[in-house]
Amino acid sequence: MQDIRDRPYIEVRDIVALNFIREPSKYLFRRHYRTGLRSHLFEVLKPGDVYRETEGIRVDGHLSFPRARPVKMLRLFRARFGNLEKALEEIGRVQLIIQYLAPDHVAESNEFLVSYRRQGINDILLCGLQEYVPGEILNPWAPLDDQALAEILTRASFLFAGHPKTPMPERIGQVRSGVRSFVARVKTMIRQAGHIPDLAGIGNLILTADGQLKLVDINNISPVSPEKPIFRDEHGYPVCDKSIEALALLEKKILGIACPEDDALYKIFLEPERMRVVSQMVRTFTLSPDEGRQEMP
Repeated sequence: MQDIRDRPYIEVRDIVALNFIREPSKYLFRRHYRTGLRSHLFEVLKPGDVYRETEGIRVDGHLSFPRARPVKMLRLFRARFGNLEKALEEIGRVQLIIQYLAPDHVAESNEFLVSYRRQGINDILLCGLQEYVPGEILNPWAPLDDQALAEILTRASFLFAGHPKTPMPERIGQVRSGVRSFVARVKTMIRQAGHIPDLAGIGNLILTADGQLKLVDINNISPVSPEKPIFRDEHGYPVCDKSIEALALLEKKILGIACPEDDALYKIFLEPERMRVVSQMVRTFTLSPDEGRQEMP
């Protein structure tokens, strides 16, 4: 049987067949629509919620099919570790994001190591049980004026939270407050820890119905290095530069702050010639045949 870390997609039957998954379980699994370069992602669901989703419930004489909301999100990391020390180092990198962005601005996650058994071989596998964040994707490269934010909040409310009574202008104000806090936390992380999480992948940032901005993909954290050659992750993506660009776009589009010339961070990473080189790196990355790369801006 092929190693699940090498497969572009796995199914529910592959999850329940894993040696560390209890069967029968009091929970059901469903493959999430997103599968990244670094992990497989599955929803963990209550059977009763799935039953109501498929069979429906009657509300005021009308049949409704409420979508089952995950209890947690299960991540199976693709990374391989030569020893326990390397695996613990990876957990430490994930916890660095939690340290700076929790609880308001990250989907909190509990990482754990298991013995993954296949064909008589035991290997270290990193997994995570992550908070499920109901909301809509916020793409820093998309339009983010008041009308666009109102549309995102409306979709998040309709799908996940009902219809809040708070007037839309007030909810947009909550978005700005949340983004201001998020940007400040990320900049503190850059200044104190010298690292930045991946803010560039489409779907990494979720806006909740109450206007909170949360990072949900915590698998990739990169050093912030202004030096050349430009840093690229193990897949060849210039994640640091694109994440700083995403941060600047949040400030510009949502907070109305044009990047000041004396901001040392933006002055270095958004220098026109550097951005031109980074854009070429992204084009090369996007044209590569690996799964999932088309999701990156």
